[in-house]
Amino acid sequence: MRLFLLLLASVMLAGLTVATSSSSSSSSSSYSYYRLPTALRPRKYNLRVLTHLENPEALRFEGNVKILFEVLENTKNITLHAKNLTIDESNITLKDTSSADKKNCISSTEVNSIHDFYVMHTCDQLVAGEIYELTMPFSADLNRQLEGYYRSSYLDPVANKTRWLSITQFEPASARLAFPCFDEPNFKAPFVVTLGYHKKYTGLSNMPVKEIKSNNEIADYIWCEFEESVPMSTYLIAYSVNDFSHKPSTLPNSTLFRTWARPNAIEQCDYAADFGPKVLQYYEELFGIKFPMPKIDQIAIPDFSAGAMENWGLVTYREIALLYSADYSSLTDKQRVASIIAHELAHQWFGNLVTMKWWTDLWLNEGFATYVASLGVENINPEWHAMQQESLTNLLTIFRRDALESSHPISRPIEMVAEISESFDQISYQKGSTVLRMMHMFLGDEAFRAGLQSYLQKFSYGNAEQDNLWESLTQAAHKYRSLPKSYDIKSIMDSWTLQTGYPIINVTRDYDGGSAKLTQERYLLNTQIGRSGRGGCWWVPLSYTTQGEQDFNNTAPKAWMECGKSGEVLPKTIKDLPGGDQWVIFNTQLTTLYKVNYDERNWKLLIETLTSGDFERIHVINRAQLIDDALYLAWTGEQDYEIAMRLVEYLQREREYLPWKSAFENLKRMKNIIRQTPNYELFKRYIQKLITPIYIHLNGLNDTFSSIEQQEEVLLKTMVGNWACQYQVEDCIPVALNYYRSWRSEPNPDMKNPVPINLRQTVYCTSIRHGTDQDWQFLWTRYKNSNVAAEKRTILTSLGCSREVWLLQRYLELTFEPKEGIRRQDSMWAFQAVAYNEIGFHLARDYFMNNVDFIYKLYVNHPHDDISILNNQIFFSYHPITKDMSRLLPPISEQTFLESDFEDFKSFVSNNRGSLKGLEQAIQQTLETMLTNVQWKERNYNQVARSIEVLI
Repeated sequence: MRLFLLLLASVMLAGLTVATSSSSSSSSSSYSYYRLPTALRPRKYNLRVLTHLENPEALRFEGNVKILFEVLENTKNITLHAKNLTIDESNITLKDTSSADKKNCISSTEVNSIHDFYVMHTCDQLVAGEIYELTMPFSADLNRQLEGYYRSSYLDPVANKTRWLSITQFEPASARLAFPCFDEPNFKAPFVVTLGYHKKYTGLSNMPVKEIKSNNEIADYIWCEFEESVPMSTYLIAYSVNDFSHKPSTLPNSTLFRTWARPNAIEQCDYAADFGPKVLQYYEELFGIKFPMPKIDQIAIPDFSAGAMENWGLVTYREIALLYSADYSSLTDKQRVASIIAHELAHQWFGNLVTMKWWTDLWLNEGFATYVASLGVENINPEWHAMQQESLTNLLTIFRRDALESSHPISRPIEMVAEISESFDQISYQKGSTVLRMMHMFLGDEAFRAGLQSYLQKFSYGNAEQDNLWESLTQAAHKYRSLPKSYDIKSIMDSWTLQTGYPIINVTRDYDGGSAKLTQERYLLNTQIGRSGRGGCWWVPLSYTTQGEQDFNNTAPKAWMECGKSGEVLPKTIKDLPGGDQWVIFNTQLTTLYKVNYDERNWKLLIETLTSGDFERIHVINRAQLIDDALYLAWTGEQDYEIAMRLVEYLQREREYLPWKSAFENLKRMKNIIRQTPNYELFKRYIQKLITPIYIHLNGLNDTFSSIEQQEEVLLKTMVGNWACQYQVEDCIPVALNYYRSWRSEPNPDMKNPVPINLRQTVYCTSIRHGTDQDWQFLWTRYKNSNVAAEKRTILTSLGCSREVWLLQRYLELTFEPKEGIRRQDSMWAFQAVAYNEIGFHLARDYFMNNVDFIYKLYVNHPHDDISILNNQIFFSYHPITKDMSRLLPPISEQTFLESDFEDFKSFVSNNRGSLKGLEQAIQQTLETMLTNVQWKERNYNQVARSIEVLI
């Protein structure tokens, strides 16, 4: 006990808050289940928070929360969440609202630091059916960890002073860091938020301001009370105290709409302010429900760990996700802003109005918002072809990620907060979106919309599970006859959401009989796993067309691959196919998440059309599909590289963006390995031959953007230019260097930049790669002076292109030194830039492995910031921004192909588990990716070299 008291005393002397309370309490909790008890249900929160921003040395908040709750079962304890808060137990009050005479009190408290429970034992039993009022005071520092209620800042260029602001980030489980609450998504209740702050600031929350009063206790402070909210989950509550400016953009007869940013960036809000109300209006029509809140604010935060957060009525963003400058932001930047805004505003219905019961169904929020965002952007900017681009991007991502044995189902059990955070990944977002697109395609638009509207209306202001959605969609599917009565959505979609991976469909044609036999199994990159270990069965909608038909617009299924009641694969034969002179293509417009392997004859018929026939009659997405399937199947040995590389040869004729995107994604993986081997020169000549025709067709790096009519051609020119300069195609490097020299010669380079906006990434990187120390320093100075987040990211990724070891080493050290001006949320971009550089790879890998403790602590709370007490022991809880830290790993895994390096990294992981806590899933996938690279090098390296030699 003495040791415990000494530790506790040292904590208090250090000026730190204790996560439990400021008075004595019992230290351990007898309640240890990971979910809250169900005996109580909150009915209303009154939350008052006083925020102090004037003294940078004492940025803090204090307040109290008054919770009205109903008792559903007799109980003698109140269990809720609280973390890192100083709670003065002597001022906790509890009363029965039915009578002033019925007094109650708190007799003792307990803490469960594993699940962040704060348990209060009551003096008298809480009686079922009664409503009680619990009042709890709390205080804490505004933390630096970008979660809970935290601090952010920006530099005021006029006064040359740092300006502070406060902001919340509560998803998934950080409302408990800001105030005691029932911090689970199905404990919805209305909120009345009142913020106290100095009158020079602005207060924002989910609802409009109701009343502003003077603070009678603190001079120049005010109290700002907001209107009572609709019932909502705690993770959607948001508030901020700031000195930002805003741009109003409310459409006629629509919701009040405002976009906020720091004053010196307000002109960058124009695009978001224009796009946001339009997409909100589109969703009202799509969902058949008016936006349920009286106003919506969107705000750009300088320090923000997530890309954006859909807080109901107050949506928060990283600056790069909301701000757009026509003078500095590329088309890709603009599309990213549109997509993210569309995603967050889709959440206002899917996630906010109807919320998942528990984080197991997180994908219902994120998958739907991702897919519906594509529909929104497509509706407002049809010239972008956002649906095609987004769909292919998602598929290319998931074909890679979900082919790992260490992947996970879309819907998976969640028992710890760390597991919730891990679920915010490509599977929930992009695979979720992909299977919803599949469902939309096989249901048809009418049934799909009707099912969604029924689901949203039925569960508005409540919580739901994926089975509730399946029921609504099944009813719509049968009503509109888009599914046979014997089929139901649950059987079909459970095969996609409850099991890991996706299938490969093997198509073996009987050319004389005009039929094809189809089989399915899980596709895996790890070739050590035999077919018996792959298993799995998916309900697959089969769309296909033939060389004679060439009907790629019909994406409806002509047949289904079905699963038996025990999950076994049922055999499938397709009849009435053409003879041996015509190809067949399955999965028209790539509507479903599966790969196709044809017999050799069908592949050769396809190659013949692509290389010498009317290849554009094949839909552009299916051309991208054929490239991706052929190269993947060759990677895992299920196809010969000779066939795959012959198919890719047709790209010399291709002029569309999507097939090239598919090709470059695959060729990049090969490049990451081959460029570290003696055959890189051979591979380089092959790439030069492949892309020279398209480079010339697009007029190289010449500034022809004003005459380009198709937006996708802008993206194509940008992408091809990047590869052309990497591989020294034609005049790419001299032209890039000339642009950069012109910029350097400008008297005021921060105000005037002659480099075409869409080519800046290529020009900057090429010039740093082939330039001098002075070229690097010039760009670093531009980074420090830039006021545009998109431009800053472009520069960060370009500074890593140097071939000077000492510069790269210095840049790595600058990356993780906050005083140098790289915000922690952006450090991963700089690290990745160095690590993907062939010179920088080994430096970055070694830096990560040698400094993992330091890097980990940069991304997490310092131990003294987060202290819990359990069983008389001090526990230090770490909460890394796991998403950001995990992004340091892909460039390491994708370029490791030697077994010795693989074994070294395994040993590193084993010896540093404490500094990789919270990254378990990312580490598993990193190791598996390394293993598949080792396998590829041993199996395919020589075959690829031979195939390339034949082609060049």
